[in-house]
Amino acid sequence: MNLAKEKCLMLALLGVLCLGLGNAESAPAAESQRPNVLFIAVDDLNAWVTHLGRNPQARTPNVDRLAKMGTTFQRAYCAVPACNPARAALMTGQRPWTTGCYLNSDPWKQHTTEGFGLSNQFKKSGYHVVGAGKIYHSQTYFESEWSEYMDPKLYSLDGPEVKKDDGFHNPMNHDLKDEDLGDWHVVNWCVEQLCKEQDKPLFLACGLYKPHLPFAVPRKYYEMFPREQIQLPPHRENDLDDLPAAGVRMAKPTGDHARFLKSGRWKDAIQSYLATCAYTDMNIGRLLDGLAKSPRADNTIIVLWGDHGWSFGEKSHWRKFALWEEPTRAPLIWVAPGVTQAGTECKQPIDFMTIYPTLCELVGIDIPSHVEGKSAVNLLRDPTSAWTDPAITTHGYRNHAVRMEQHRYIRYADGSEELYDHTHDPYEWTNLASRPESSKVIQRLKQHLPTRDAAPATSK
Repeated sequence: MNLAKEKCLMLALLGVLCLGLGNAESAPAAESQRPNVLFIAVDDLNAWVTHLGRNPQARTPNVDRLAKMGTTFQRAYCAVPACNPARAALMTGQRPWTTGCYLNSDPWKQHTTEGFGLSNQFKKSGYHVVGAGKIYHSQTYFESEWSEYMDPKLYSLDGPEVKKDDGFHNPMNHDLKDEDLGDWHVVNWCVEQLCKEQDKPLFLACGLYKPHLPFAVPRKYYEMFPREQIQLPPHRENDLDDLPAAGVRMAKPTGDHARFLKSGRWKDAIQSYLATCAYTDMNIGRLLDGLAKSPRADNTIIVLWGDHGWSFGEKSHWRKFALWEEPTRAPLIWVAPGVTQAGTECKQPIDFMTIYPTLCELVGIDIPSHVEGKSAVNLLRDPTSAWTDPAITTHGYRNHAVRMEQHRYIRYADGSEELYDHTHDPYEWTNLASRPESSKVIQRLKQHLPTRDAAPATSK
């Protein structure tokens, strides 16, 4: 590591010297003047980061450090609350109701078009496009859309002898080191890419797998969150009583939640998640340090996003796979030199379908016609500017949530509904959908639902 850091420092100094020489030679091609992009995807990272304030126990100083460098979106939401379809939607720019990629069981390559990917748009536009870790589901990708991709065989994803439920339903009994987990090596590889000399602008995608299950990391991270100090999230035992049957089925109260109530491990799972987030935060810090020491430090756009949220017993629900606030909300942070201002916040609800077109506009390349999201560059320039588009999340065939600044509206495939007023009910404890005074709000929000939903794979 010391040699790698020294190499990076030397390259950083070389970059400074090169900048100091000015443009004595002929002007470079337009492509080489474009900003680099550091694209950071974090798996299963919900809104439990310190600066969002959703959980006071969270300790994420490096994510917060990044937020202070640019603009953070207080209300950012996934397109789908599941890894596979969420990433397929974000990376291709197409909604699940267009592709039919709704669930983790829908193979994303069978529902999308090769060449539509965000990385390919940058590659066609003259970028050197490299990636590592989990960008698409299961670390799969179309080879044609990348200049280079880190070989996942170079590292162990979870560490030796770690099982999926360790730190969750099972105790965490492993003595792990930072470098036992794959994310450590993914960050090392990405820092090396930042330090490499390249005659093209760089698009670097860094896909961090944690805090995805298993919640198993070195013990020093658990020690940051003593079990006896762990607090349960705000919740109500009867929170499912005013939900339609479709909502109760989505909550699955007889699954994980019943098991945790029986085992008494609710606080243990939260401790493990907070610890795993702290491990991830450490790696994000290493990545930011590597960028800061590289020749690309002053000319790189950074975007960090969590692919969806995670529930920890709210509405008797666990994991993602639902349409409420906790499983759909995740961090979204932008740092765009000359565009964003340090330490700014945007409170407009926004979803991750904006990422593809926003990146294209920021670097001055075409937004493909198949992209269904809207660029949010105006919000990066002025977080208080007008924004009328809601955040829309889809889970399964014809199940959608519409999130506006005040309300969340959910409509299930059977036509049943939920409505929550976040001004007075930030944890969505009271379903207002059946109240007569809610009809006008529901009609307004329903206008944003898709008019056509692609048939799911099972019915094709």
